Amino acid sequence: MKFGIDSGHNCPPDTGANGIRFEDNLTLDVGNRVIAKLRALGNEVVVCRPSSARTVTESLSKRCSTANGSKVDIYVSIHFNCFNGQANGTEVYANSDTGRKIAKPVLDEIIKLGFFNRGVKSGSHLYVLKNTDMPAILVEGCFIDSQKDMNLFNPEAMANAIVKGLTGKVSSVPVNPVQDEENNADETILRLQKTLNQLKITDKNGKALVEDGFTGANTKSAVEKFQTIIAVQPTGIADDATWNAINLILAKRIIRPNHAGGAVVRYLQYRLGVENDGVYGPQTEVIVKNFQKQNGLDADGIVGPASWQKLIA
Repeated sequence: MKFGIDSGHNCPPDTGANGIRFEDNLTLDVGNRVIAKLRALGNEVVVCRPSSARTVTESLSKRCSTANGSKVDIYVSIHFNCFNGQANGTEVYANSDTGRKIAKPVLDEIIKLGFFNRGVKSGSHLYVLKNTDMPAILVEGCFIDSQKDMNLFNPEAMANAIVKGLTGKVSSVPVNPVQDEENNADETILRLQKTLNQLKITDKNGKALVEDGFTGANTKSAVEKFQTIIAVQPTGIADDATWNAINLILAKRIIRPNHAGGAVVRYLQYRLGVENDGVYGPQTEVIVKNFQKQNGLDADGIVGPASWQKLIA
């Protein structure tokens, strides 16, 4: 069987939702595991997530073009829901009778993990289901803003459920996330290196990271530096706390004096050379206003889009 597996989003500006967890992180983790497990069972897998796109529509179009051009037998798009903090459970979308027959066993396996059954639903409004030539499904694994779902969520178990639903089988041993197919570079490490460079986090030698997708001493030292900045244990390994902080910073939310704190403020203080205490108090406000003056911005102490643009291109 030839599967097209699409780890949803993960292609800026096509990025996922934010909740208790970040959708991009979960879709990539589960998607990579599904890819590895399907291959371990002897199936051919085409990775449909694009490496770059200028718009969300282009990102979606590239996914469909990859699946159609490769003539995969089944296309599977992996996503996670986000709504109001109360909604929970799993739903799978399909756009044909054949697609619904594929979706049902996938849904059945996931709800065995304890998730609420939200059913198989029509995907007639979904771009990737409308524009793929083969039977296609879109899996909404669970809700990333539901504490109930996040307590249940385990990426290995979710991947096993999807694979068993698709094939009736599951790998006998856990499979680590797959590596990028080009030069065996790890896609997650590559993304980490690019992001740290964007955030101006240098290695132990004060240099930007080489974006090669391989974990080494320089990448580890840069991760440790970032972890120290945001006040988490500096292990050099990008765990959930590290990625959550990265994504909060990249969200570029408006930061106001006396109304902000935590990892984003710590990063801001690091970049501006002020005491790194995570509190946006008077001292930090003075430094922010000086920064704004030096860059021709309104010196109001409010870190909005223009200020973030100067800090993070």
